[in-house]
Amino acid sequence: MNATTPISYCIQPIRPEAHLFRVTCSVPVPDPEGQMFTLPAWIPGSYMIRDFARNVIWLTASNAAGAVDVVKTDKQSWRCAPCAGPLTVEYEVYAWDLSVRAAHLDTTHGYFNGTSVFVAAQNFEDRPCRVEILPPEGQAYCDWRVATALPRDGAALHGFGTYRAGNYDELVDHPVEMGCFVRASFDVAGVAHDVVITGRQHVDLERLCRDTQAICRHHVDFFGELPAMDRYVFLFMVVGEGYGGLEHRASCSLMCSRADLPRVGDDKVDEGYRQLLGLISHEYFHTWNVKRIKPAAFMPYDLSRETHTRQLWAFEGFTSYYDELALVRSGRIEAPSYLELLGQTLTRVWRGRGRFKQSVAESSFDAWTKFYKQDENAPNAIVSYYTKGAMVALALDLTLRRGTDGAKSLDDVMRALWSDYGGPEVGVPEHGVERVAAAVSGLDLDSFFARAVYGTEDLELTPLLEHFGLDFRLRAPDSSKDKGGKPAANPERKKPLLVLGIRLDPNGDAARISHVLDGGGAQDAGLAAGDEIVAVDGFRVRARSLEALLQGYSPGERLRIHAFRRDELMEFEVTLKPAAPDTCVVTLLDDVDPGTRRRRDAWLYGNRQ
Repeated sequence: MNATTPISYCIQPIRPEAHLFRVTCSVPVPDPEGQMFTLPAWIPGSYMIRDFARNVIWLTASNAAGAVDVVKTDKQSWRCAPCAGPLTVEYEVYAWDLSVRAAHLDTTHGYFNGTSVFVAAQNFEDRPCRVEILPPEGQAYCDWRVATALPRDGAALHGFGTYRAGNYDELVDHPVEMGCFVRASFDVAGVAHDVVITGRQHVDLERLCRDTQAICRHHVDFFGELPAMDRYVFLFMVVGEGYGGLEHRASCSLMCSRADLPRVGDDKVDEGYRQLLGLISHEYFHTWNVKRIKPAAFMPYDLSRETHTRQLWAFEGFTSYYDELALVRSGRIEAPSYLELLGQTLTRVWRGRGRFKQSVAESSFDAWTKFYKQDENAPNAIVSYYTKGAMVALALDLTLRRGTDGAKSLDDVMRALWSDYGGPEVGVPEHGVERVAAAVSGLDLDSFFARAVYGTEDLELTPLLEHFGLDFRLRAPDSSKDKGGKPAANPERKKPLLVLGIRLDPNGDAARISHVLDGGGAQDAGLAAGDEIVAVDGFRVRARSLEALLQGYSPGERLRIHAFRRDELMEFEVTLKPAAPDTCVVTLLDDVDPGTRRRRDAWLYGNRQ
């Protein structure tokens, strides 16, 4: 087989009402010892084994002579008997995962990531690929269109037909949406950017595009260029309640709540829309940081098994830092709104006791088995490389700015990483980010990284933030719904919030414990996750009434709590404790000298001093 002869695929929604895609893969000259086909076990950007092959209903093989024997050799691999080519495998995939990670199909739309539906022909992964995307049969689907960043190979723009990819890795890095969607387009750096929205909504599409375009332009200006691509596609899936995103080389998949979209006539940036803009910013920043600048461990991706790196704190954490900072730098929100978001991020770190037990480097390495498989003990055992990584980015940025008198910053480190590691064949080695930061700044950063990345102590943020005219404070929460980022709702409140040291399951009205937190009265008394609290001192309680009832007591009082564990009624004596000061607030200091104000503005708005 000629090295340029493509591997051919065809995919069609065969029965949307049953959520089934029919897929074929044809190899012109199969392996004479028996061609192997494999389906990925995970998708890049989501570090958990998902075993996509479990959704393959059946698989057969054939050539010009007829059926070819095929044997499944492990959970995700099939071997065909030696035969002459071309060899075609045909199979059906069940698609009912409404997320950004897999595939979903019903009578309203179809969506898939290539990792969920396209098998790889072993030893031919570097060959070019051609894929024909067909519509479902029937008049009901005559208005369906296609949205994808896959390069077209005969298909009309947004049409069904033939598309191409340079190799298997590229093939599976372009998600596809099909159906009757809303679409708009804008230009950034000479490249068309599509906004595609699936799901019922009443969106101010012009405003969404305007804000998204401003964010994209900021990121392109930040790195100095947009990576080579034909077009970029934002794929929005709108649902009643949902949130999530996944980056790809020339597109991203976004799930959002209907209420978070901007509506015509409303120019405010409320919390929901602010969160959505942050998600858009996050996934677009990944176009550089993780899709091109990526850990050496991911080059190339081995999608058959876990691939460990201790660097996710830099790739996800740094992206989580810049996603919201870009909102103020691009003029989408004001500085106080950004600082509220920053305070909420820091609050999420401070409220996890796991930060004292796991470093962000360890969190990165254990993403596969801990971060993506969180259980009832997660707050006590792990730290998020997203939020703690963003905190590290903040501290590093301000440390570089302070240590170089504003000459260098984390912005310069990111641009150096892009210059040194943005190429297709160069991955960032372990400790590579640390070395680039030291080289760019000329500072000795060993002790910083030892503490911030490989240690479990809290970072000293107060003096850093003060140097830039910012006030950092810790306070007790006002209620269990207090996300932080704002001053106390009632600063004159004399009595602290009293807590059991638990989190409740948000689903349903029962006071069912989802997490028992280290150091709380509930843990001391023996209450456990899964217990359903039914009474306190003889009074019946529900989820909505428990917190208010506790406020009628005083710190140190002992309560008699009845709870069901499975089907057994149990009694516990719990000592009430005041809520810990774990709620972070970052605000602008008013009375600062001109030099401090210049430093602060240079950080907030990305300017040189």
